[in-house]
Amino acid sequence: MNHVLHGLAANPSLPPELLDRLITIADTDLSSELAARTDLTPAQLTTLAARGDEIAVQLAYEGRLTADDIDPAAQPYAALALLDEGAGHQEWTPFLATHPTTRVREKLAACPDLPPHVVRTLAADPDIQVVAELALWTTSDTAARLAGHPHAEVRRATAANELTPTTVLEMLITGEGIPPAQRCLVCDREETPFVHESSCQRLDCDLLAGAACDGSHQSTVHEIQRMALLNPATPIDAAVPFADHPSMLLRSALASRPDLPPSVGAQLAKDPIPAVRADLAENPAIDDTVIAVLAADHGHDVQRRLAHNPNVPLDVLADLARATRIGSTLLPRIAAAAPDETAQLAASRAPAVRMLPAQRRDLPTAIRDALAADPDAKVSKSVAPHPGLSDAHLRAMVARHGVQVVAKVATNPDASPALLEELARHQPPVRKVFREIARHPHAPAPALLACLTDERARPLAAAHPNLPPAVIAELLIDNDDRVAEAAASNPSLTPTVMSVASRRFVL
Repeated sequence: MNHVLHGLAANPSLPPELLDRLITIADTDLSSELAARTDLTPAQLTTLAARGDEIAVQLAYEGRLTADDIDPAAQPYAALALLDEGAGHQEWTPFLATHPTTRVREKLAACPDLPPHVVRTLAADPDIQVVAELALWTTSDTAARLAGHPHAEVRRATAANELTPTTVLEMLITGEGIPPAQRCLVCDREETPFVHESSCQRLDCDLLAGAACDGSHQSTVHEIQRMALLNPATPIDAAVPFADHPSMLLRSALASRPDLPPSVGAQLAKDPIPAVRADLAENPAIDDTVIAVLAADHGHDVQRRLAHNPNVPLDVLADLARATRIGSTLLPRIAAAAPDETAQLAASRAPAVRMLPAQRRDLPTAIRDALAADPDAKVSKSVAPHPGLSDAHLRAMVARHGVQVVAKVATNPDASPALLEELARHQPPVRKVFREIARHPHAPAPALLACLTDERARPLAAAHPNLPPAVIAELLIDNDDRVAEAAASNPSLTPTVMSVASRRFVL
């Protein structure tokens, strides 16, 4: 891989004549890079698409190729991409449905609006994975027919299809009213009884850890039930009996359902496995009684997940902020807080609570400025990226809290070039600040030159358009390939240097 040529291929300032040259000399990897450009002509797109099916697929999904540009016999995956986007020719589908490559038929099975005769062909495919893929994406009527397929893998896919009729999903989850499956992926390949160990060393084995069959296809039946529990179309009355199922995975799937009845939520709140209670905690369907129980739950991740519940009361959320590490994230309940609620949180005596509204980026000026002047470094650090803060506010933060806030101050979109230059010279130095400055659109040349002294910031700075052109040109021969590629992608690189580089760094 030639990193300089790849950088040039991504450079938005690349002159048209150099773009033509790169297309002419490009191998498959470079063609893929070039295909990502938005200034390609139809002729250039056609040329690149012909370099490989992967490139053609990329362009097809981006809507930059039409059905008339593709020959399905030569580029079946590009044809499939267009069909998947609803932009292909339906007359391709019979040919693709009988294609000798299983992966082609499998991808076709996932495409929408297939003709009935093609659906029938795929439903009778000799490879069970093709039929399973059809079952996962097909229409309600076809899903209902495939639910009784003798292979358990097809039933598993049908259980995950949200278009499968509710009555059929109920049969799949309970096993009642439907004949037992005859085969599964395990007994297709192994003599039963068989349990696949997680320590399996066979290179040709793709069975999942724990896959098992003793004639009842138990691991796949378990997956059928889990898929049905996760499927919102499955009737909740058929799902609630799994609240006391021995499988933690099935109880967790039930705990995350948005239609969970309060009584079942209360039962799952007492589940012996913290992971089940954590899934329940984030479920918007739980009521205040269950929320109160989980707020006092010290099981792994339960309180943190509860803090992410959009319906958690603010007083409970404030207690959670004091009790658990939530991290630097805007919680759903905080994002939806009314102005008076936001003001109340910002005025809390607890720094952990003030950090919650500090994550918002639409605060009223008075609240924003007050949090910027907060005596607690974590609060100040949380609000530092907020738009609208003046250089004076940002400098005051740095003077008050020093290295604890320097990197976050550098992320503020309104930080001036002068301030960024000051941050680059901060003593003691903060290594992370160089990466943030190198990403900042306002970063001036002196600050970017300082960023080049940091190994991790160096590629970012090399791509920054405010870096002097002479320095960019020198970086084209940097020992670090990432830096050389970034420099070649820099839009401030002069056309003359680009021309020389396109000839010097030949493939």
